[in-house]
Amino acid sequence: MKRVTESIASSAILVVAMVFLLSWRAIEAANVTYDHRSLSIGNRRQLIISAAIHYPRSVPAMWPSLVQTAKEGGCNAIESYVFWNGHEPSPGKYYFGGRYNLVKFIKIVQEAGMHMILRIGPFVAAEWNYGGVPVWLHYVPGTVFRADNEPWKHYMESFTTYIVNLLKKEKLFAPQGGPIILSQVENEYGYYEKDYGEGGKRYAQWSASMAVSQNIGVPWMMCQQWDAPSTVISTCNGFYCDQFTPNTPDKPKIWTENWPGWFKTFGGRDPHRPAEDVAYSVARFFGKGGSVHNYYMYHGGTNFGRTSGGPFITTSYDYEAPIDEYGLPRLPKWGHLKDLHKAIMLSENLLISGEHQNITLGHSLEADVYTDSSGTCAAFLSNLDDKSDKTVMFRNTSYHLPAWSVSILPDCKKEVFNTAKVTSKSSKVEMVPEDLKSSSGLKWEVFSEKPGIWGEADFVKNELVDHINTTKDTTDYLWYTTSIKVSDNEEFLNKGNRPVLFIESKGHTLHVFINKEYLGTATGNGTHVPFKLKKSVSLKAGDNNIDLLSMTVGLSNAGSFYEWVGAGLTSVSIKGFNKGTLNLTNSKWSYKLGVQGEHLELSKPGISGAVKWTVTTKPPKKQPLTWYKVVIDQPSGSEPVGLDMISMGKGMAWLNGEEIGRYWPRIARKNTPNDECVKECDYRGKFMPDKCLTGCGEPSQRWYHVPRSWFKPSGNELVIFEEKGGNPMKIKLSKRKVSAVQ
Repeated sequence: MKRVTESIASSAILVVAMVFLLSWRAIEAANVTYDHRSLSIGNRRQLIISAAIHYPRSVPAMWPSLVQTAKEGGCNAIESYVFWNGHEPSPGKYYFGGRYNLVKFIKIVQEAGMHMILRIGPFVAAEWNYGGVPVWLHYVPGTVFRADNEPWKHYMESFTTYIVNLLKKEKLFAPQGGPIILSQVENEYGYYEKDYGEGGKRYAQWSASMAVSQNIGVPWMMCQQWDAPSTVISTCNGFYCDQFTPNTPDKPKIWTENWPGWFKTFGGRDPHRPAEDVAYSVARFFGKGGSVHNYYMYHGGTNFGRTSGGPFITTSYDYEAPIDEYGLPRLPKWGHLKDLHKAIMLSENLLISGEHQNITLGHSLEADVYTDSSGTCAAFLSNLDDKSDKTVMFRNTSYHLPAWSVSILPDCKKEVFNTAKVTSKSSKVEMVPEDLKSSSGLKWEVFSEKPGIWGEADFVKNELVDHINTTKDTTDYLWYTTSIKVSDNEEFLNKGNRPVLFIESKGHTLHVFINKEYLGTATGNGTHVPFKLKKSVSLKAGDNNIDLLSMTVGLSNAGSFYEWVGAGLTSVSIKGFNKGTLNLTNSKWSYKLGVQGEHLELSKPGISGAVKWTVTTKPPKKQPLTWYKVVIDQPSGSEPVGLDMISMGKGMAWLNGEEIGRYWPRIARKNTPNDECVKECDYRGKFMPDKCLTGCGEPSQRWYHVPRSWFKPSGNELVIFEEKGGNPMKIKLSKRKVSAVQ
């Protein structure tokens, strides 16, 4: 009898467990629909507070903590683009390993119990190289990016379909029990559609139809697409989207990109957006009926390797986001927004189901009030004045509203949050330096390149070629080399006058070598890419070598017909000869793609057999075109690590073959009368990227993130390619420490 009872009990437990599992799956497998108020996920209306975290801008070892920090910050969704050129490096050849393991990233989001917003694009902009589009596609005959032409549409649809099928196979869309609740096709095309004529409109319509035909079971969006068809949701990007309305009345109000900071360029200053203003923009959006909000970025991360776009976007993509580049909460911004999210979610049901009323409370003062049939009430009180604090009366109670702020009253009585009143903790973050160390003794290996062509030239032409069309972005580097013969009777040889070299370039950067000696560097910047060089040169009687190393610093990532933007030299001449100016533009030029160390694969671990390295304890300083390799131990502790390159010029760095990226501690320009750096940011008033700048006269990027997961306890190969010359003995690993919390 006891055995029978135990059997019955076991069966009952099994049935209960099966019912629980089935019901859990039923809850997880959720249809996603929408109306003008909000998304409904599994027949339940929800407000969505989303955090943008781009999976290739961090490493898999960081993903769980990044997602968890976003969740702890009050976000219930993670958003990311899909990066086409990372996944399809050549036609039909796909890659999903390492930082590009999209499925693994989405499953980490799912395991955290969060929603996923996936912006497939596949054009992404994002300050990412070539806007995320593979460079090879530009060279498929007949292709015009983001336009109504068959090659572009074929490859765009093919990639989109591949991604969708991959995610369907893994059951990652919400109706399958996955976390993906929204997807996006194209990206901010509305800005450029008119430049493509009638074909632009046809392409936008085709993009929407193609996306919807994928049958993913969740809604599609098109951001900044004012003529988006009825089958997709038009959404807003910007610093403020409270006044945005979708292009048809049946769609919810979605903010796909709220920029809590801004990106940086090499040579640019540090932009800052105060936490108070970010919170103000979010509160205004939800108070005005918004239902889906995404921070772009919540964690910006790092443009490892050669992935940054622009051009001139820094390797750091910190974005002054709530989670910093190294994965640490940025206080007080992270904490202040966490408090905001908590306050907003107290009124979730009213905001997506209640009746909305806007009430004027005085000049630049208003209340957005939500009520339901039971009399439950929530209010957002706004002071739109960007200078003066105000006191308002609302429902017979007085409230103090600082300038440019919103107070949230989840019961229309008690203020639980004001966007300008920061009560969360602040922190001081320091980069604490640590010398490079090795348990076997620190020894440097050095390989020096000679300027110009080594071996045979790749080709010779009597003209200056476009840099990008030549390299097809397989490398940053392209050598332009020529030689001139100087007659003994040139006056400058005897009088001491020096000829002047003139160079014009479409960009991005150039190192000049005359007779194998480094002469100098010329460069564009993030706001004006082309540049000119004018420099006196020392020439000798007889043959003189002119070796010009042209460099790209990330390819253009947005704009009409951006794929046609070129780079490289357009004219070269020398003034000061007896007969006037010597025009070298159509002289005989020899070309070589890349630098020698790239061809020898010096960045790969263990590469030494085919290369004669010089071993030394004192590596040379201020020597251009030099490769340095040193074996180091991992730094002590567990804090995030940055490579301090303040002592170096410009180049690339690797650890154990992993691409740290471009380094260039280029000094940010100093104050000008109309463009000044500030000591303190005023949150009041509308924000723009140049409103609050710091870092004048300082390196635009000094430290370069090296993920802890890339280190072994010892035997780590750090490889540096220095283009201009620096002092490698002063390179340090700095640990990012939170030294004070107040």
